Amino acid sequence: MRIEKDKELLNVLKIMAPGTSLREGLENVLKAKTGGLIVLGDTEQILKLVDGGFSINVDYTPSFVYELAKMDGAIIISSDLKRILYANTQLIPDSTIPTKETGTRHRTADRVSKQTGSIVVAISGRRSIITVYMGNMKYVLRDSNVVLARANQALQTLEKYSVVLDRIIKNLNLMEFQDLASLFDVVTAIQRNEMVMRVVSEIERYICELGNEGRLIFMQLNELTKNVEQEGILLIRDYCQDNIDYNEVYKQIQMIPSEELLTLEAIAKILGYSSVNLMDTFISSRGYRILSKIPRIPVSVTENVVKHFKELKAVEEATNEQLDKVEGIGEARAKTIKSGLRRLKEQVLIDR
Repeated sequence: MRIEKDKELLNVLKIMAPGTSLREGLENVLKAKTGGLIVLGDTEQILKLVDGGFSINVDYTPSFVYELAKMDGAIIISSDLKRILYANTQLIPDSTIPTKETGTRHRTADRVSKQTGSIVVAISGRRSIITVYMGNMKYVLRDSNVVLARANQALQTLEKYSVVLDRIIKNLNLMEFQDLASLFDVVTAIQRNEMVMRVVSEIERYICELGNEGRLIFMQLNELTKNVEQEGILLIRDYCQDNIDYNEVYKQIQMIPSEELLTLEAIAKILGYSSVNLMDTFISSRGYRILSKIPRIPVSVTENVVKHFKELKAVEEATNEQLDKVEGIGEARAKTIKSGLRRLKEQVLIDR
């Protein structure tokens, strides 16, 4: 599984995405150019900072927030975003908390968020921007058209990357069936798979920020990346050294800095191959990835086959009787595996 980066930010973007009631209220205040300071949360820590104003405790509505923002003070909304608790209040955070913000409203928002860990939104009427603070995190909400343009640009990049990955995988398929795969072929495929997945992560963030306006992007993303992550994991499982956990390898590859990802040796080292010539080192596939492409073969059966035969080439050369001896494989499954591998090999040759 992918490492969840910026999880807190994504959760914030979800509750403020276009189409949500909260975003509608924020947009109303922004368009009115009145500015505003809104705290999301009703913990004891937050309420201790509230001074003056008045308690209203009414149901949240976008129009109500718009009207209340016409007053200078802050608005406190309940943690579940269903009630407006206070309006026109003054927030008095610890003045010793460092902040790089300059305006009074934004300095207060930054300090309150750092002190309480809550989400605080500062809306600038003069600059027409919505700034979200959460702890030490600061994020400026962008206009949907800007995010949509970037998402479409990222999709174009993903499409190009996917074409390259597809070509590399088809070449590797051929090399695997011929038992001629080099470490260079394998590491290149893993590198390209990771590059694709990083673009996917970026697009998922845009989709999160777009809310209901990101449905089309979501559909295009799913169409472009069917089984890409699973293919990458199985690639690692096929080729990493026996004494290394493939899940740990996958995590380490995700943590490689972007510049370093371009260096194939860095990936080879994580797989367990140090100080070797990538082009001259030939390695055999265990067969997890190719066997997973055969319909109606359970994962547990694939595990048993790989455990028994060790390499894809041995599985391909095995007779029906030899396959039948593997736990979980009867005569019917043995024939399915043999015919499945034969069809895959024919398809690989056609693709070539």
